[in-house]
Amino acid sequence: MSDTTGSSLIERKDFSKILHHLEIPDLIEIQKRSYDCFLQVEAEPDRREEKGLQAALTSVFPIADYNSTAVLEFVNYSLGTPKYDVRECMEQGMSYAAPLKIRVRLVVLDKEDKSPTKRVLDVREQEVYIGELPLMTDRGTFIINGTERVVVSQLHRSPGAFFTHDKGRTHASGKILFSARIIPYRGSWLDFEFDTRDILYVRIDRRRKMPATILLKAFGYTSDDLLRMYYPVEEIHVQKGKLWRKLDAEIHHGLRVPHDMVEKGGKEPIAREGSKLTKVTIGRLKTAGIKEIEVKPEDLVGRTVLVDLVEGSSKEKLLEKTHKLTGDVLKKVLAGKIESFKVVYLDSTTTPSVIEDTLEGEKTTSKEEAMVEIYKRLRPGETPSIETARVLFENLFFNSKRYDLSPVGRLKLNKKLGLDLPLEKRTLTAEDIVEVVRYLVNLKAGKGDVDDIDHLGNRRVRSVGELLENQFRLGLVRMERSIRERMNLLDMEAVLPHDLINAKPVIAAIKEFFASSQLSQFMDQTNPLAEITHKRRLSALGPGGLTRERAGFEVRDVHPSHYSRICPIETPEG
Repeated sequence: MSDTTGSSLIERKDFSKILHHLEIPDLIEIQKRSYDCFLQVEAEPDRREEKGLQAALTSVFPIADYNSTAVLEFVNYSLGTPKYDVRECMEQGMSYAAPLKIRVRLVVLDKEDKSPTKRVLDVREQEVYIGELPLMTDRGTFIINGTERVVVSQLHRSPGAFFTHDKGRTHASGKILFSARIIPYRGSWLDFEFDTRDILYVRIDRRRKMPATILLKAFGYTSDDLLRMYYPVEEIHVQKGKLWRKLDAEIHHGLRVPHDMVEKGGKEPIAREGSKLTKVTIGRLKTAGIKEIEVKPEDLVGRTVLVDLVEGSSKEKLLEKTHKLTGDVLKKVLAGKIESFKVVYLDSTTTPSVIEDTLEGEKTTSKEEAMVEIYKRLRPGETPSIETARVLFENLFFNSKRYDLSPVGRLKLNKKLGLDLPLEKRTLTAEDIVEVVRYLVNLKAGKGDVDDIDHLGNRRVRSVGELLENQFRLGLVRMERSIRERMNLLDMEAVLPHDLINAKPVIAAIKEFFASSQLSQFMDQTNPLAEITHKRRLSALGPGGLTRERAGFEVRDVHPSHYSRICPIETPEG
């Protein structure tokens, strides 16, 4: 079989005996597609998606000066045509790159106007040259200073929530301590951990730990809300000097019966003294008209009440809500005119008293106090006002410029915690924290599974486009600072956008990435196979990844999830 390829005059002889049913896929598609998504050259400037270069630029702009008298807005960007082609660049030691220009709009506002929406005095739009952006060749490589380089894809920990335990190594008794970590794509890490006394603590960015309920209170929950969220509530009735609990099949199954329970007029007991209640028995008791069961006062000592206990006639407050019942208080309740009250139902076998114990160990009473407490942990030695504490807390988790879960992180959080939040919601919510704590408490009670951090399902690949986007964003953040400073120094009435923009930090960041990053490597050109293998390689090193010194045995080990993903020729593991 002979085949004339394309417009070439070379005739290719094919001696294979097996027919080709499948086309060979584009083996370097991962490189090309990633870089195309980063540039979005084909898309119209106004219809570009929020990813790659577009996402990096919109995350930094608009830039306002410190007094909000001028705003620099981003309109769109364009890429020119390269000055030299690939061949010329390799011969002359040049970089194969295209000029990048961004169109920005400077809006000058009225200084004298004191209203929140200031009057616009002037709008100046201009295209500003940023610098040369390296382009990818058809072979999935970059030509930098005449040499061919490849950007290797990076394997890193996927954003999301991960639950693990210490395998009993922390404490001498061998007690297993569970912990959780919320890892964003960009922003502060949150660690939840138990200590040996089963108090739940949280750390922000590996700083000093504090009780986890402080963080929940900073999200606006009260002690009462937290107890109702994590524990079942049971109602206690007071009748003729005795205490009765209202039967509930969901929470009372497994409870011991205090005495034989017989239907009115019946002889045979439905439930015998000392036996355990089941959902079926509770159903039969209710059918027989028995809806309440007597409870001894000593069984309620130490339980947390969820309402203020106020004596009927004298209006004397016997106990505030979220405080624990004592024998003396119960005597007054039985003697007084209180008809019913609600308490936290704690069954040591199914619901650990973690939240209750943690609440006891901290004394914050309001959202503001909790925020101040968090501020003290993050900036020790400073005495904050409520406003500065609030700003710091909101910037930590709710500011999309500083905290980003990424759609992948949001998807993983939703899946793990059974949430249904849209993928566009890329900052943390109170619901996320509540459910992470719930999952941890359930792990303690023996429900749910811990994660295997070395499983490939908990890792993801960052390819060229994404790596370059992160680098570009770093350069833009540096440029943003210099723009702000120039806005304050120059007279805004006569300034054009190009006077404000100094693009050196951006281009320096890109040059540094291609020239000296661990992931930008000199292409292996021993043979065509070595070349393709190099472009398809994954590395765990690089910015935001592992370092050679810190990588332990577990990371280097072969994992069952690597099955059929490692080359059987190149590696002994494969």
